[in-house]
Amino acid sequence: MILFNIFLKENYKTGPTDMVGETESKLNAPDKGERLKALKEIVRGQEKPRVNPRIANNHIHTFYSFSPYSPALAAYKAYRSGLETMGIMDHDSVAGAWEFLQACEILGTHATVGFEMRVHIGKNYGRINNPDQDNHMYMAIHGIPHQNLDAFDDYLSVLRQRRNVRNRQMVEKINQRFAPHGIGLDFDRDVFPISKASEGGTITERHLLYALAQKIYDKFRAGEAVIGFVEGKLGIKISDKIKGYLLDEANPYKLYDLLGVLKSDTSFFYIPATDESPTLEDLVDVAKCMGAIVAYPYLGDVEESVTGDKRAQKFEDGYLEDLFKTLKEARVDAIAYMPSRNTEAQLQRVQKLCRRYGFFETSGEDINSPRQKFVCPMLEDPRYSHLVEATWALIGHEKCATKNLYDGMFTSKTVKRFPDLDYRIKVFAEIGRNF
Repeated sequence: MILFNIFLKENYKTGPTDMVGETESKLNAPDKGERLKALKEIVRGQEKPRVNPRIANNHIHTFYSFSPYSPALAAYKAYRSGLETMGIMDHDSVAGAWEFLQACEILGTHATVGFEMRVHIGKNYGRINNPDQDNHMYMAIHGIPHQNLDAFDDYLSVLRQRRNVRNRQMVEKINQRFAPHGIGLDFDRDVFPISKASEGGTITERHLLYALAQKIYDKFRAGEAVIGFVEGKLGIKISDKIKGYLLDEANPYKLYDLLGVLKSDTSFFYIPATDESPTLEDLVDVAKCMGAIVAYPYLGDVEESVTGDKRAQKFEDGYLEDLFKTLKEARVDAIAYMPSRNTEAQLQRVQKLCRRYGFFETSGEDINSPRQKFVCPMLEDPRYSHLVEATWALIGHEKCATKNLYDGMFTSKTVKRFPDLDYRIKVFAEIGRNF
């Protein structure tokens, strides 16, 4: 299957949103209306790409959390990659949801909207799927009924305010570490402007590290000097692969590559996110009240990070079955996983436990860097074809719940009518395809 990838002439300017080519820069324009207008014009003059019906992606970040892409550009790149279904998944924000939906309507593709956030859990598990903090984990909210997007934004805005208190404190810790080297960050001048926080977006640890990477390059200029500083002065090991990227003076992704190195161990600046993290039970209550689907994103023990920003580390595999029991008791609906991240043994184990505990299985490739592809070729493997069917079911759920909140996929009314999960998935997938 030929995938219609766009190869961009990337140019760094003041922040991660500037990494687009001459034509596609229109899709990252400051104004949403301009972006959507540009998308209509671009698509009008192009031949429609060939669709690969065996591929889906429900976990695309935009510049409303951290990504080089606006919702319009993210949807466009997914479309040009052959996707006919796609889902937005920003951290602590749904600010890009309406633009993403409108962009997909222009493109003639199908969309789901959701967000990702941290919660804490009353178990002494240690590291779960969050590399930075014990007993805190990421949760994904999928299939948000459109009438409740504003309500979710109100809910998340409080968490973003708390997060920015912590962000400022983390900038102070970064400055304590880097002041002896003549490097410093100003939150309002260096970090805030490269985010969409003023428009309801969130500021993540990646924003801080992107700004820090820029400062490091401003000081040392050449890749060889940057590598010497990071390894010699900071004591952070850089793989040969990444060294090759950083030594390439024409590399348009160098700030992202250095960001990944810095993020591989955040202990030098990380401050616990406890104050901004609700309990798992609280999040489930809110999401179910608003008709959304609650999913746990499985990470699994990491040997070699696919995205380059995680070191080898143990996560939830050592207590996975007990964790699944806890998630079931908390009324979590689904398990999300990315086949490209895990070993075959890990994937088989997760699938087996999902069947045992009755979890809906869904997937998505975590897109937040220009080096990442929008497609997961592993979904073409028959063993994972059900994940594409699950995407259509998500779309069906979102359509139904937007029309009538009580007709969602996991409401008591629906479960009573279709108690068998596999059959319910087929029903909602058919709705998604034909709505």
